Amino acid sequence: MAGDSAPLSVPSAGVTLAVRRSGTPTGPTIVLLHGFPDNHHVWDKVVPLLDDFDVVAYDVRGAGGSTAPAGRDGYRIERLVDDLVAVLDAVRPDGGAVHLVGHDWGSVQLWAAVFAAGSVPRLRGRIASFVSISGPDLRLYGAFLRETFAERRFGVLLGQLAKSWYIAAFQVPAVPELVIRRATGRVRRLLARSQHLEDAPWSGSLARDGANGVDLYRANAFRAVRTPAPPPTDVPVLLVVPLRDRFLSPALYDNLPRSVRDLQRREVDAGHWMPWSEPELLAALVREHVGAHPTPERLTPPADTGGSDR
Repeated sequence: MAGDSAPLSVPSAGVTLAVRRSGTPTGPTIVLLHGFPDNHHVWDKVVPLLDDFDVVAYDVRGAGGSTAPAGRDGYRIERLVDDLVAVLDAVRPDGGAVHLVGHDWGSVQLWAAVFAAGSVPRLRGRIASFVSISGPDLRLYGAFLRETFAERRFGVLLGQLAKSWYIAAFQVPAVPELVIRRATGRVRRLLARSQHLEDAPWSGSLARDGANGVDLYRANAFRAVRTPAPPPTDVPVLLVVPLRDRFLSPALYDNLPRSVRDLQRREVDAGHWMPWSEPELLAALVREHVGAHPTPERLTPPADTGGSDR
């Protein structure tokens, strides 16, 4: 976030998460979760536009100010959901519900929590709504691949596989990390140019964030896409589909209404890094969705957790 101060440190499943908080303590709590190869700074342009909310953003394990797990299994989706629960326990010790907003891998892992919210006690009643940007549930991604193949929709299938070429590339041992660490400046410039970004959302920790984050793909991608689709969720979801996303096809989400009972879909003229390139539009969408799904008004400020950037 802009004007960073010392983060709150939250222990979770073998790591320590760096959590930052801003805005209005008595407002609805919104948790922002970044993707790959980002850290919480990808939300820097969005956070000031939501200053009447209680805004929480944390660095995922291995990124930004958070520590990394000891091995690849520490990046599994299950551990990422553990992290979300740890953050919720820290910022809402009263057990109150929060609104989730996820981008890219942040969205991927939050989908896992959303689909678990109806059956897992530690999540039940704690998710008021979800805004998903450019990050599908991996189980539904797998279902999309299987169904488009079975239906012989080969153009759609090949189009998405072409966009996802990097997932296979990241399975190569050691090479992706070496490239990211040794050619960080070149990687940053290439990403910014290919995504038509005038300035880059990646901080000075890109080498570490990117190299560590490769294990998100290795630990989850092929394992999750072979897993059956989850039961439907009742959590209200706003699906934001950037039409200029170079990594995900809009068709990927066409069957999502089967899995989300309360779903709104908004297609927008934006690229993949919408939190950075279109912060005003995204903040307006978040504000609209949260306003349509209010949580009980908070009568007292959250407990003083220390070290947050109030």
